[in-house]
Amino acid sequence: MSYQVFARKYRPSTFDDVLGQDHVVRTLRNAIEQNRLAHAYLFVGPRGTGKTSTARIFAKALNCPGGPKIDFDPNDPVCLEIAEGRSLDVMEIDGASNNGIDEVRSLRESVNFAPMNGAFKIYYIDEVHMLTTAAFNALLKTLEEPPPHVKFIFATTEVHKILPTILSRCQRFDLRPIPTEIIASHLSHIASQENVNLEPTAAWAIAKGADGGMRDAQSMLDQLVAFCGSHITEPDVLNIFGFTSRETIASLCEGIFLKDTAAALHIVAREASTGRDVSQLLNELINVLRAIIVAKVDPQAPNEGIPTELWEKILKAAAPCKADRLLAVIDVFAETEGRMKWASNRKLHLELGIIKAIQAVSEIRLSDVIKALGQAPSSVGTFTAESSPPEEEPLPEAPSLAVTSAPIGIVSAETAEAEPSVAPVATTPTPVTIPQPVAVPAAPPPPSAPKGSALFSALDAMIETASDEPQQPEPPTPSVPKEVVPMPAMPEAKKEPAPAAQDDFHSDPLIRKALEIFGARIITP
Repeated sequence: MSYQVFARKYRPSTFDDVLGQDHVVRTLRNAIEQNRLAHAYLFVGPRGTGKTSTARIFAKALNCPGGPKIDFDPNDPVCLEIAEGRSLDVMEIDGASNNGIDEVRSLRESVNFAPMNGAFKIYYIDEVHMLTTAAFNALLKTLEEPPPHVKFIFATTEVHKILPTILSRCQRFDLRPIPTEIIASHLSHIASQENVNLEPTAAWAIAKGADGGMRDAQSMLDQLVAFCGSHITEPDVLNIFGFTSRETIASLCEGIFLKDTAAALHIVAREASTGRDVSQLLNELINVLRAIIVAKVDPQAPNEGIPTELWEKILKAAAPCKADRLLAVIDVFAETEGRMKWASNRKLHLELGIIKAIQAVSEIRLSDVIKALGQAPSSVGTFTAESSPPEEEPLPEAPSLAVTSAPIGIVSAETAEAEPSVAPVATTPTPVTIPQPVAVPAAPPPPSAPKGSALFSALDAMIETASDEPQQPEPPTPSVPKEVVPMPAMPEAKKEPAPAAQDDFHSDPLIRKALEIFGARIITP
C-alpha cells in the first residue's frame, strides 16, 4: 500500500474522534437519537477544522447498516466506501469546479432516484460559496422541498458569500478553531503511534503555528519527520517554518517595557537576518501583549503557552506600565501591521513601530499630571488648626432703599455714613404707607477705592461744587395718592473677590508642589 500522509491516515472516523467541536458533535448525536433530521446542513469554519470529516461521519451514521445510529462500525464496508469517497449514495461535489447552472440542473434530475444501499441519498458540496448566483437560484426550490430520501450537506470557509435564501434553508453549524492544547496533545499521540520522539515544546510550537487548524499541524509534523527523523526538537520547528521562539518574544517585550530601544531593535535585526518572517514576529508580539492586558484584568487567565518563568519575567517588566499604555502600544503595532501588508521593506516598518511603541510607553499624559497633583500632601491647599486662612478685608455692602421724610436731593457720602442704621428692606413684600416722597441715597464708591483715596476726594469736591451753584427751583412735587404700595425686594449686592496680586500665583502651594514634582521653573517674560 502506498504511503499516506498523517492528515489522511489519522482522519477522524467516528464522532468520538472529532476534536475541539463538541457543540457540533452533540447536536448531530441528539438529532440522530431523537429522529429530528433536517434536510440541509451547512458546516462553516476555517480550514483544517474538520468540516469534511464531520460531514463524512454524519453520512456514515445515516447510511450505516441498521441506521441512522451513532454507534456505527467504521470498518463496515458501507462506512469504508463513504470514507474513501466510493459510495454511490453519497455524492461529494467540489463547488469550485462544479459551480455552473448546468451542474445544478443535473443534480436536480438525480435527486429523484432512490438510494441504492443506504437509507438516504446524500449530496455533499464542498466550498459551496463558489457556486454562481444562477446556480444558487436554480437550487433553491430543490433545497427547500427535496424528496424524503435526500439530504444536503454544505461546507464553506466564506459564509458571507452565500445567498441569504440558501442560509435560511439550512441548519448552520460553526466549527471553531481547535485550541492549541488539543492540537499539541493529538500531535504527541500521532508521534507515539509513529515511533517518533516529539518534544513537548516542539509539539506546542507546531500547534501554535497551525493557528487552530489540525490538518496544517499534521502536515507540518509530517514534514518534520521527513527532515529530522525520529527526534524532533523545538529549534528544528523554528528553523524549518520560520517561527519565533517564546524567549525571543519575551526579550522583545522586556525591551519595550524597559524602554531599551537598542536592545529591541537588535532583536528585530537578528531575527530578520536569520530569515524569520517579521510579520509573524509582529503577530506573536501582539498576542503576548494581549495576554498581558488580560492578565492585568484577570490574574487567573492563561499565559498563551509561555513557560511560567518567562511569563513571570514579562509580567514583572510590564508591572509599571498601565493598561491604557498597553492599549496604546497595541494600537501602534496594529497600525504597523496594516502598513507591513503592502510594504516591500517590512523590517523598516517594524522597527519604526517599535520606536513609536517605546515612545507611547514613555510619554507623560494629562492624567499622569492630575494623579501626581492628587497624590500631593494633604496640607497643600488646606488649612489646619495651626494655620488659619488669611483674613480678607470686608467689602462695603450695597445700600438699601429706605423710607425717609427728607426732601429729594443729593446726599453726600458723609451724610450716608453718618446714618446710624438704615432699615433693611424685608424679603417678603409688605404693605407700607408712603406719606412723603422717597429719597434715593447716592451710590457708594467702588470697593477698590478706599476712603481717603484720590478718587474719593474727587467725588467730595464734585459734591461741594454742586452744592455752591445756584439751584434751580424745584418742580412741584406730584401728589402721591395715599394708598398701600408693596415695596419690591431689592437683590443683595454680590461681593466681588479682591483681585489677586501677581505674586500670589507664584506662591500658591499647589503651583509650588507641581514645580517641585516635575522639576520645573516659571520663566517670566
